[in-house]
Amino acid sequence: MNKFPDLPIYAGFNMPTRAEVDIHDLEVEGELPTEINGAFYRVGPDPQYPPLLGEDIYFNGDGMVSMFRFEKGRVDLKCRYVRTDKFNLERKAGRALFGAYRNPFSDDPSVKGEIRGTANTHVIFHSGQLFALKEDSPPVAMNPLTLETLGYWDFNGKLNSETFTAHPKIDPQTGEMIAFGYASKGIDTPDITYYVINTSGDIVHEVEFKAPYAAMIHDFAVTRDYVIFPVVPIMSSLERAKEGKPTFGWDATKEIYLGVLPRKGDERDVRWFKGPNQFASHVMNAFNDGAKIHLDIPVAEGNMFPFFPDVHGAPFDPVKAASRLTRWTMDMESSTSTFSHSQLTDMVGEFPRIDDRYAMEHYRHGFLCVTDRSLPIDKNVMGSITGMFINCLGHIDLATGKEERYFCGTKSTLQEPTFIPKSDTAAEGEGYLVALVNRYDEMRSDLVVLDAQHLDDGPVATVKLPLRLRQGLHGSWVPDSQLKTVTI
Repeated sequence: MNKFPDLPIYAGFNMPTRAEVDIHDLEVEGELPTEINGAFYRVGPDPQYPPLLGEDIYFNGDGMVSMFRFEKGRVDLKCRYVRTDKFNLERKAGRALFGAYRNPFSDDPSVKGEIRGTANTHVIFHSGQLFALKEDSPPVAMNPLTLETLGYWDFNGKLNSETFTAHPKIDPQTGEMIAFGYASKGIDTPDITYYVINTSGDIVHEVEFKAPYAAMIHDFAVTRDYVIFPVVPIMSSLERAKEGKPTFGWDATKEIYLGVLPRKGDERDVRWFKGPNQFASHVMNAFNDGAKIHLDIPVAEGNMFPFFPDVHGAPFDPVKAASRLTRWTMDMESSTSTFSHSQLTDMVGEFPRIDDRYAMEHYRHGFLCVTDRSLPIDKNVMGSITGMFINCLGHIDLATGKEERYFCGTKSTLQEPTFIPKSDTAAEGEGYLVALVNRYDEMRSDLVVLDAQHLDDGPVATVKLPLRLRQGLHGSWVPDSQLKTVTI
């Protein structure tokens, strides 16, 4: 095997793990709450082979799913690669065959026309299955108990788009999955396909429409009555891809658009609201009061993704990349096409999460990864694969404005948190946050369990891992009551 290139994304804590593991009864420091019963799933890029082109971006690695199974005060860990078509073809060849991120023109000719997805961005549970997701390809179904890959999933032959979002939303009231695919008819197309999928896993509503321009739509928002598609100018370009340049690039001259569609509407019901150039990626939550729609999302003045270069050649600006939770409000009864902006916190942060039982509704508690450079930082952990340095988890009470934080220490950084309610009937925000901590000085990981209402108190328990779990992307919690319904 060729050596991985000498680049930060393949060195130190970011070195590919390339290991599937089973560890039973992990060591726990502190007292693990016995009411936590279920599975915390997370996924991230972990390339099995060095990149075909000699270099790559972090987000182009093969998907590795980790499952932390909590049961009766104990925790087991299982890690498995998602056996995508890409993974299987490269494993058979014994080397990388697929090239640059979202660029099929850079692939080995032997895999022309094959699905390029890596299933490395998010992992969620729906209709009795686990879905590993990457927004350039269909979902990959997995057995939620064994993590065995079942294969690409087309919802009984009804998935018409080439792509499927990495951020579908599960309606906590109906159990429906609300989803979409952008570039749904191919690279550099403005086509969006919207889906409603029932609890049996059938597509029951579909709408096709076009965005104002072709761009990455990484996340979207859902309220009780509407769906909102943020179109920000991470522009795609077929020409750049063919020239061997990054397929996506940031355009600071473009305005942004918010496409609003009634959940049961069709193409003619889409309405576009327009705003000044800015960056936004991950949605915290959204809700509507009648015709007024509120979308809460971290917003930055400029590009947050340094691996997608400015299309006009401007250098990456880390100051403009700092994002703060902001509320965008649209009025469907207004005759204007603009929307209002209201910053909700001074905390610099991203990867927002909520108590998912309150998704699509008026809510009170929000959580996010926070960058606080006023705290002591060891210079050896300053590097970041994304341009964002995460050393705190933050909680904001939107009713009172109260904020609190958990600081992971000078020699560590954090990964995205996930919320676990104390019980099905617990009040909103009454529960726990779980998050992986990257321990750079020990070259291993911990899973911390924090009281979501008392982050300042530090972990109530720490699950000690005897290994390093590479920086992941997104994850979700599945309670034991849902796991018991699995019949695969």
